[in-house]
Amino acid sequence: MGERTGGPSWPGVPTAVLYGSLSLFVSILHNVFLLYYVETFVSIYKIDKISFWVGETVFLIWNSLNDPLFGWFSDRSFLGSQESGTQLTSPEVVLKRVQALSWSGPLFALSFLAFWVAWAPPALQFLACLCLYDGFLTAVDLNHNALLADLAVSAADRTRLNFHGSIFSALGSLSVFLSHGFWDKADLFPFRLFCVVLAGMSALGFTVVSHLLRRRFQSGARPRWSEAEALKELCVDAAPLAHDKPVTLGQYLRQLSRHRNFLWFVSMNLVQVFHCHFNSNFFPLFLEHLLSDKISASTSSFLLGISYIAPHINNLYFLTLCRRFGVYSVIRWLFVLKLALSAVMLLAGTDHVYLLCLFIASNRVFTEGTCKLLNLVVTDLVDEDLVLNRRQQAASALLFGMVALVTKPGQTIAPLAGTWLLCLYTGYDIFERDPMQDAVAVRAAPSPGAEVTVKVALRQGCFYLLVLVPITCALLQLLAWSRFTLHGRRLQTVKALRQDPHNCRPMDVKAV
Repeated sequence: MGERTGGPSWPGVPTAVLYGSLSLFVSILHNVFLLYYVETFVSIYKIDKISFWVGETVFLIWNSLNDPLFGWFSDRSFLGSQESGTQLTSPEVVLKRVQALSWSGPLFALSFLAFWVAWAPPALQFLACLCLYDGFLTAVDLNHNALLADLAVSAADRTRLNFHGSIFSALGSLSVFLSHGFWDKADLFPFRLFCVVLAGMSALGFTVVSHLLRRRFQSGARPRWSEAEALKELCVDAAPLAHDKPVTLGQYLRQLSRHRNFLWFVSMNLVQVFHCHFNSNFFPLFLEHLLSDKISASTSSFLLGISYIAPHINNLYFLTLCRRFGVYSVIRWLFVLKLALSAVMLLAGTDHVYLLCLFIASNRVFTEGTCKLLNLVVTDLVDEDLVLNRRQQAASALLFGMVALVTKPGQTIAPLAGTWLLCLYTGYDIFERDPMQDAVAVRAAPSPGAEVTVKVALRQGCFYLLVLVPITCALLQLLAWSRFTLHGRRLQTVKALRQDPHNCRPMDVKAV
């Protein structure tokens, strides 16, 4: 498809670049948020432990529910309503997503700033900031992900969109490296200025890119609407795609419960989300207890830093493989690779320092890389949902929201399961002021060698967590993935039906 430019502004910029740049405006803020928000409230604002866990619990509930809630409000008009009757790649749908990004993006940037200045009691500010920030982040993510399904149907075009998103996400990760130069717990003023600059860049970026995308697609909206009406008349004998009445939430949930590939995908993805957050939560702990006495502090810092940016860069290669072999095959081989590397590491033991460094880094990189490919699978599920339920319009944002509802509990299960297993095996409790002394008291009677014994046990416990968790995850994921059938001939059939449901010529949107 050739690139069509709908407006006079920046006519040479491809739609894929504009789409990908939205990832930059999210990642420059979100990576800094993940790195500093806990330390800010615990070490600087001095939030108490009970308030912290209450806030995290409320946040977990809100974080899980707001995705399907926002998705339902966004897409309910598409579910079986004859009034939504344009083809699913129509500019009107894209304009709706872009309009939502034009206001949610700047508000997301503004909510990011609320963390870094004390303006309320710590418990209240913690809860309010988390819920506001995650609400606007969800609005941005849902509409951005939905655009991946609405801008293109072919696997090649969607892969191209994802490719540009990975490039800009990698650029956005550089904010993590820059932030170290401004972070000082004794004086937050330079860091606050840094955050204001980042938020300003993000808000301006969302505003400008939304404006450019809106101008690009507005030019084709009216002509394509007329074309859609003409095609409907030509295909009058074909079976209708939609129900006579709008689909209720209960009906939609029943339809989703019969969508077998959706159920197998979210089962696999729940394990994937768990593993991604397990790696993030325990990466510093593994470095401390497995490698701190074997490698320098600068090497540990490098491993930690590269783990943020390498998945985005690595994803560029994965996406190239996806174009050649398909997303399903690439993800399956990543699971096999995870299983094989973990088995080799288990057999090698803890004494091979360089192999251990490579495994810790690659385990996180490959796991995060797999996560970044899964949006492509969700877009295929959007296509299958539309075909199976004969919808006139794809409920892209709602399906992304339902996936998040089922899989986001993995974010909370990961630290809970990891700390419980570690404490069960070694007596080491990371929430205590002096966890090593507690472990000595639990595991051994006072003796000169007690602490050394505990350190050895803790090192061994961390090692088993490091290798057995990915082995277990890989086995469960390979089992679920083997039951997933939306690939090969079935996927080609679904895409053909989505692009040309009436055996009429499909309507394209802007070339990506």
